[in-house]
Amino acid sequence: MNMIKGLLHAQITIPTGAEKEARAFYCDVLGLEEVSKPASLIDREGFWLKAGDRTLFVGVSDTEGRNAYLSYEVANIDDMRERLQSYGILLKECKAIPDYERFECFDPFGNILEFIMPISAFTYCS
Repeated sequence: MNMIKGLLHAQITIPTGAEKEARAFYCDVLGLEEVSKPASLIDREGFWLKAGDRTLFVGVSDTEGRNAYLSYEVANIDDMRERLQSYGILLKECKAIPDYERFECFDPFGNILEFIMPISAFTYCS
């Protein structure tokens, strides 16, 4: 029996003092919405973001070895590609996987971000 129902949230880390830069990237560039943390966690550094129906925790850590890997499903991969390029973000094309189009980039803190879109199996007939 599978006890895990699904992924509730994910966390990445940024260095101390980088919250303003992280908000600019995640809220302004990626367009994610910041959400309030519970009152019991307000005193902790970092912030939370809404990513679809899940939550992304942006924590603060000065430990070496940050490199989270997050995959964001997008509605239009070309629009996301153009948006990131308009901010001067270097994109990396990925190996193809069946039924998906995808690419990657790094956030300003070294975390790997994948953007992925299912390719519709629907074909048009003329």
